[in-house]
Amino acid sequence: MGLRHLAPRTLELTRMFVHPDTRGKGGASALLHAAESTARTLGAHTIRLNTRKDLTEARALYLKHGYTETLPYGNDPLADHWFERRLS
Repeated sequence: MGLRHLAPRTLELTRMFVHPDTRGKGGASALLHAAESTARTLGAHTIRLNTRKDLTEARALYLKHGYTETLPYGNDPLADHWFERRLS
């Protein structure tokens, strides 16, 4: 999992990976919650991320956890979908 600053109160989740043998056991949700908790600790109000169109499980995970699709940002040539979530 990686986070980087996009703006003073906005962080980007840059990497998230769960080994195929452990998928479906809650690890991705736990990683996502850890990233959000860390972002809050760092003072972020918003977390953003992007993903590829073939990562359907990832897109479903983000939607399940309250992320909404947003306008493209950055210049990642592999990105097909962009998400953000306001942190409370």
